[in-house]
Amino acid sequence: MQVQGKAYKFRDHVNTDEIIPARYLNTSDAKELAKHVMEDADAGFASAVRPGDVIVAGIDFGCGSSREHAPLAIKTAGVGCVIARSFARIFFRNAINIGLAIVESPEAAEAIKPGDEVKIDFAKGEILDVTQNRTWKIKPFPEFMQKLIRAGGLMEYVVSEM
Repeated sequence: MQVQGKAYKFRDHVNTDEIIPARYLNTSDAKELAKHVMEDADAGFASAVRPGDVIVAGIDFGCGSSREHAPLAIKTAGVGCVIARSFARIFFRNAINIGLAIVESPEAAEAIKPGDEVKIDFAKGEILDVTQNRTWKIKPFPEFMQKLIRAGGLMEYVVSEM
């Protein structure tokens, strides 16, 4: 399983209210949420992001409330992976449950620059910054986790296995 796209860089402590502002939580329509993803952190992000693009962030990405709307909005916007120095634990769990690929790599998160072309190979356990020709090793995703993400999340995976 691989993802490749343009890097969008964000700071430390991006909270779930910045990922999907509370004023849009009157809907659970994922496509509607995706129209406003990252709006309070980068007003142009939702209209610029393309399928496969990558969010790169600092420490504690996804801190704040435990709502699943945040990783759902990111995934539905087409983001292929979020690379961060670290994730809030509840965001981490919610992201995996809905099938959003996320990777902790402090070194890559620090070095990748906005606009860099980034490729993540989950099976090999590798992040490649194509622009800078730099590579970082990460823990490979277990086959089960790759299946879960390919299926679209935990619920879809369970249904497909029944």
